Amino acid sequence: MVPIDKVKEIIKKHNALEKDLSTGSIEPKLFAKKSKEYSSLGEIINIAREYVNFENEKKDLLNLVQDKSNDKEIIDLAQKDLDELIKKKEKNENDLKVYLLPKDQDDNKNAIVEIRAGTGGLEASLFCADLFKMYEKVCSKKKWKLEIINISKSEAGGYKEVIFSVNGDNIYSYLKYESGVHRVQRIPQTETQGRVHTSAATVAVLPEAEDVDVEIKESDLRIDVFRSGGPGGQSVNTTDSAVRITHIPTGVVVSQQDEKSQHKNKAKALKILRSRVYEAEKRKKDEERSNNRRSQIGKGDRSERIRTYNFPQGRVTDHRINLTLHKLDDFLSGEIHEEMNQELRLKEQNLKLEDLNS
Repeated sequence: MVPIDKVKEIIKKHNALEKDLSTGSIEPKLFAKKSKEYSSLGEIINIAREYVNFENEKKDLLNLVQDKSNDKEIIDLAQKDLDELIKKKEKNENDLKVYLLPKDQDDNKNAIVEIRAGTGGLEASLFCADLFKMYEKVCSKKKWKLEIINISKSEAGGYKEVIFSVNGDNIYSYLKYESGVHRVQRIPQTETQGRVHTSAATVAVLPEAEDVDVEIKESDLRIDVFRSGGPGGQSVNTTDSAVRITHIPTGVVVSQQDEKSQHKNKAKALKILRSRVYEAEKRKKDEERSNNRRSQIGKGDRSERIRTYNFPQGRVTDHRINLTLHKLDDFLSGEIHEEMNQELRLKEQNLKLEDLNS
C-alpha cells in the first residue's frame, strides 16, 4: 500500500506550486526551479487524484452492485466498472511507488560533461573523440542543446580533453550513468601486427549548479589571467585573455582559454567551477548518508570502470548490470544508447524498491 498521506502531499504541493506560478510574483531565480518541479508533478498528479478518490468511487459502485432493486443491466455495468477500477488502482499504486522512490535531487538539472583521455596515449585520445561524437549524436537525436566549453586536441584528430554542457529536460537523470572509466579494445591503425590494444577515457558528468544551489563568494576566488598558448590558444590571442580561477576553500582549479575574450573565458570557467564545487559537496553528503548505497547503480566515481567497447567482437558491455549489446556501431552512433540507459534506470529502480520494501 502507498500511504494516502504521501499521495495527498503530492496534490497539496501541486496546488501550491500552481498558485505560486500563476501569481507571477516569484523571483526569477526560483521561477525556473519551481516550473520544473511543477512540470514533474504534472506527470503524476492525475494518478494521485484517482488514487485518493478510489475509496469513494469504489463505495458508490458497490452500492449499485449490492442494491437488488437495480436492473440486472445496471448491476452488470457497475460490476464491470468496479473490476476496472480495482485493476486501475493496482497500476496507479505501482506508478506512485516508483514516483515516491528516493530521487536524486539533481535529476532535472542540465549537465556539464568532462571527457579525458586516460591510459593508452594517442589511441586513448582518439577514443576520447569517439565518445564525444557519440554524445553529440545522442543529444542530436533527443534535441538537447550541446555547447562546447573547452577542447584540448591531440594528434590525428583525437582529444586530450573535451568539456561541454548539455541543456534540456531532465538531462542529468539520463547522463549521470555515463560517469566512470570507459575502456576500449581495438587494433590501432598504427599497429602492424594486428594486436588488440586496450586504452581508456574517463567521463565525469556534473549536475550544472545554479546560483541558488551553491554560493561562490568573490572573496573565496583567486583569479589569474595569462596569455593563451598551446593547441587551445590561437596566435591571434595576443592579449592576456586566458583565465585561471582557484576556489580557495576547496582547492578546485579551472583554466579556460578557448575564447578570445577574457570576460567569456571567466564566465565559462565559473560555470565549470560552480558545478565542480557543487558536485564535491554532493558527494560528501552522499558518503555521510551511506558508504555503500545499494539503491545506486555504481558509485558515480570517475575511477570506476563502467563499460567496455570491444571493436573486434563488435560489442559494448556495461559491467554494472552485466549487459552486453552486440551492436557497437549502432551504440556509438547514438541509435541504441537509450536501450542501455533504460536497463540502468530499471536496475536502479528495482534496487530502490527492494530497499523500500525491506
